[in-house]
Amino acid sequence: MDVRDELMEHVPRLRRYARALINNRELADDLVQDTLERALGHTRLFQPGTDLRAWLFTIMHNVFANQARKASARAAHVAVDDDSIAESELAVPSDQTRSLEVRDLDYALQRLPAEQREVVLLVGLEEMSYADVALALNVPIGTVMSRLSRGRERLRALMAGVQPGAKLQVVR
Repeated sequence: MDVRDELMEHVPRLRRYARALINNRELADDLVQDTLERALGHTRLFQPGTDLRAWLFTIMHNVFANQARKASARAAHVAVDDDSIAESELAVPSDQTRSLEVRDLDYALQRLPAEQREVVLLVGLEEMSYADVALALNVPIGTVMSRLSRGRERLRALMAGVQPGAKLQVVR
């Protein structure tokens, strides 16, 4: 199978990671598109026999980091609503409690520093190994473990409604 064909198998994972990384559907889709464009333009650099998924996530990480550095120079992104579609057509029945939990988790994830959020999402959502994450982010494996530990601790605190680093008082 050609590398270009294999790329398409990873699009859903790239999209899921980008949407979790960036709390904006349009910008996340742009990130996936930019990642795929760069990957397609550089397929000659991919080494057959290595992990294509890790290579793609490395590209996405680099594109995301470059975009984050340039964010101050970029204008604000505003989604355009299509008034021709009735709101009732977009409504989807859901379990409200589950919806609130997902919203709270997304809110907490967005409050993590980008370095911690990337690692938490790659390990937790994408189920990548520490070694693959280290390779994708170009950091030592110890850094991956440290960021993951700190990220998980901060996520737990945010989900519990406690300020990270705040001392909990035990009432007896």
